[in-house]
Amino acid sequence: MNQLWLIPVLPLAGFLLNGLVALVSSSARAESESGADQPGAPLPYAQRLFHGIVGVGSVGLAAVLSFAALVPYVLGSMAAPEGLAPVVQTVYTWMAAGDYTVDVAFRLDALSALMLSFVTFVGTLIHVYSVGYMQKEEGYGRYFSYLNLFMFAMLTLVLANSLPLLFVGWEGVGLCSYLLIGYYYDKDFCAAAGKKAFIANRVGDFGMVLGIFGVFALFGTADFSFVELAKRHVLAGNAPLGVYAVCLLLFLGACGKSAQVPLFVWLPDAMAGPTPVSALIHAATMVTAGVYLVARCSALFVLAPDALTLVAWIGAGTAIFAATIGLAQNDIKKVLAYSTVSQLGYMFLACGVGAFGAGMFHVFTHAFFKACLFLGSGSVIMSMHHEQDMRKMGGLAARIPQTFRTMLVATLAIAGVFPLAGFFSKDMILGSAAASGHWALYAVGLFTAGLTAFYMFRLVSMTFFGTARGDAHAHEHAHESPATMTIPLWILAAFSVVAGLLGVPAALGGSDRIGRFLEASVAHPEIHEMSHGLEIGLMLLSLGVAVTGLVWAWRWYGRATGPVEAVSPQAHAFFEKTGSLGRLVANKWNVDEGIEALFLSPFRKIGTFLWRGFDALFIDGIANASAFLVELLGDLLRFFTTGHVRNYALAFTLGFAALVAYVWLR
Repeated sequence: MNQLWLIPVLPLAGFLLNGLVALVSSSARAESESGADQPGAPLPYAQRLFHGIVGVGSVGLAAVLSFAALVPYVLGSMAAPEGLAPVVQTVYTWMAAGDYTVDVAFRLDALSALMLSFVTFVGTLIHVYSVGYMQKEEGYGRYFSYLNLFMFAMLTLVLANSLPLLFVGWEGVGLCSYLLIGYYYDKDFCAAAGKKAFIANRVGDFGMVLGIFGVFALFGTADFSFVELAKRHVLAGNAPLGVYAVCLLLFLGACGKSAQVPLFVWLPDAMAGPTPVSALIHAATMVTAGVYLVARCSALFVLAPDALTLVAWIGAGTAIFAATIGLAQNDIKKVLAYSTVSQLGYMFLACGVGAFGAGMFHVFTHAFFKACLFLGSGSVIMSMHHEQDMRKMGGLAARIPQTFRTMLVATLAIAGVFPLAGFFSKDMILGSAAASGHWALYAVGLFTAGLTAFYMFRLVSMTFFGTARGDAHAHEHAHESPATMTIPLWILAAFSVVAGLLGVPAALGGSDRIGRFLEASVAHPEIHEMSHGLEIGLMLLSLGVAVTGLVWAWRWYGRATGPVEAVSPQAHAFFEKTGSLGRLVANKWNVDEGIEALFLSPFRKIGTFLWRGFDALFIDGIANASAFLVELLGDLLRFFTTGHVRNYALAFTLGFAALVAYVWLR
């Protein structure tokens, strides 16, 4: 385990190498007179091979080193009654001020081990998938260099032993999201989506920075030793308000990064980037950082129970809010985007009721089935010649059978169908809410589970079942994706089935291995135990709700033969009956319009006034008036500059006489 520092460094080396070669190649192509630099022209095969090998190889080697470190640590931790002590490796001292130092140090404990396992594994699969998906893109090298930089930033965030170093990775993934979401920078909506993600995250990051300063004020340190101090209630005096403030500030940062209400608006627009980027952001890296932060600081959050309650309700509200929007989306990637926002709400709901282990378990299982769904959507989009509107699809199950089967498995997993991965992690969250007495939160989570099953099977039905709609030529020429894309899909689908076995509860004969593994790294507020009978009953209820959602979606969309404008007559009639509410849901609750009206438009008007009214008239007016007066004075004085000595002598004599008269009269 002495190679922890190499795990993030390898993707960084891939970024530098790929970026340098891409930069040199771009300069050479720009100077070429052959016309090879025209937009859309793919790179030569040899160069694409180089970028693919470096991009995939660097992350793949990081994954190998990760598992070389994880296997002995996990086995030792499971064997030890209280788990193994964290492994901390200091590379060098980054900052020093008086007696306080900040080290570049990496930490391996149960929490970082869990994150490291799926970040590197799923990240490697997404890189492999990208080789096939991006092969015809002009910016192939630039893409892989950004993707490698993204992995470096996320691995730094996960392995950091202090909040300042974690913040470096935190800002790094924010930068990479901006670069990758706006990858097609020549398209206005892509550039706008990248800026939207960057600005929305800056709002949360402002809270994050203040929260880090608050942690230092409370504990005298910002490395993760403060977690043990929080467990022992060793604070800088009796500062309950300070604890609440710090928790809320850190949670504001988490809301920005993990797209919770009200800072969720950037994530659906992140679909503007290439589909593998969406998979990386939504499944394996950036959006999980907020949940990870709350779980990492769980010992601090349990000292502020009201803050935890707020976390739970923000999570629950986000879960159901995003799920309702997902019901009416027709862009296949937008459905998955709002699904991610909703599932992140589930994770925060778990943390809010004190079930930090359950929240992290859902982060783990979600990584596999959501990555499979996004990469599967990329396969669908490629087969349909970059069509993303599900109303123009249908009947693709026979055309792209491997994509269909893997997406079906992942859909059943996210819907919470037994015994797939999502069933165990979702029910662990619902069970924790019920066991802690938060029955209102349980009801919200249960209803959201039904909505999730409905809109996800709606996606599958509209895409793969029914009759072909839209462009007949695109349907006739739809074909399965290459092996570089389908093999990662099958691997992710397999993990969508088996990953939940790590958290089988005692009520079903399991031992909740993942919960026991995480015990040493997360706080454990008191949650009352439920009887096995009640627990199984709640599981059957949630399974019944999920099946109801699946059946309902099948009845409405499974045999859809209607026109593109109204795929399902039943759904069309339902939204017509709901009137303005249905239109509001279809228009995403007018959130973007509300933000425009309440914040952007007023500030834009204020900025325009300060520019044209204050700066142009007042500031520029003073500067221009000063210049005019100087110019006028110069024009007047130039009449006294004749070049004749007699005139100067006369002026001197008159001036001297005036001075003598003034002195005499005084």
